[in-house]
Amino acid sequence: MITRRNALKTTALAVSAWATVPSLSLRAQNAAPIAAATGPFKLPAMPYAFDALEPHFDARTMEIHHDKHHAAYVANLNKALVDFPDLGAHPVEHLLADLSSVPEPVRTAVRNQGGGHYNHTLFWQMLSPKGGGEPKGDLAQAINASFGNFAGLQTKFTDAATKVFGSGWAWLVWSPAGLSVEATPNQDTPLSQGKQLLLGLDVWEHAYYLKFQNRRPEYIGAFWKVVNWEFVAERNHTARQ
Repeated sequence: MITRRNALKTTALAVSAWATVPSLSLRAQNAAPIAAATGPFKLPAMPYAFDALEPHFDARTMEIHHDKHHAAYVANLNKALVDFPDLGAHPVEHLLADLSSVPEPVRTAVRNQGGGHYNHTLFWQMLSPKGGGEPKGDLAQAINASFGNFAGLQTKFTDAATKVFGSGWAWLVWSPAGLSVEATPNQDTPLSQGKQLLLGLDVWEHAYYLKFQNRRPEYIGAFWKVVNWEFVAERNHTARQ
């Protein structure tokens, strides 16, 4: 069950995440309009233009990924909760952090559609046109303590992402035991096991197939060149409060 401390921490992480997203007016002119969502959950604006991560992540994939796939998770979540309006009053991360409290008829929808919405909302912010390189400060120290060095994290994370069978995610997560790397299937999130997400990589084929086809390792290699370490460091700091 979710505790008051974990609820406050999750809320703080969510607020920190949303604070980094610029207003819609700052989106590039070539960015497609955000699809209207009927219901309490909305598709967030991208924090950069679709082509901002070129040549590592291509613009067309980013556009389809956000405006079609993420939008579909939002729309399906709203549709699933039509008969449960009270659930829509809660942030999606609270529902995911305590799935056992979600009514059984919509629990799977919250897990799948809500997980897709939450995971992607974070994913866009975990990437940056100015990303790449290596983490610094407290985050670097925490990584060294858990993995020996940054190369150790890269090896473990890359291995987890490569070995996801079918569709899923690879994650760097924080728990009271320290940092660890995990993989989840589909749109499952370690948040549901009481862990805080610091960094994640979507390895569903829709995230990379236009540019990389079946070459997932190349996609993972490109990911390291656009990681937003400042955002990851903020989440690491907030998770420890």
